[in-house]
Amino acid sequence: MGDALLALSIPVLVFGAGIYAAAESWWRRRHPAPPSPYTHQAARLAERAMLVDAERIVDGAYVSLSALYDGASAPGAHFPATDVAGGSEPGPDRDRPTPAPAQRG
Repeated sequence: MGDALLALSIPVLVFGAGIYAAAESWWRRRHPAPPSPYTHQAARLAERAMLVDAERIVDGAYVSLSALYDGASAPGAHFPATDVAGGSEPGPDRDRPTPAPAQRG
């Protein structure tokens, strides 16, 4: 009788393992695990998030420094417009021109 039980236990074990595998497969399809941090999809998502952060930083820097590149015409620029060829107003290091004396006559 012991040999018969041993011989029948092998097919029961195989059948039980098959039922377990089928049930586990069904459960995993219905309840997927969160993505592993080491998958390609997670790497692509992290790269996309990093690019969005970099674009936000560059856009913020451009907005902050746009007056340096666009001149005083940029909105929010606080730099006075100056004439490079020769200013109409003398700077602090220049002497003011003396007015011509009025002629009487």
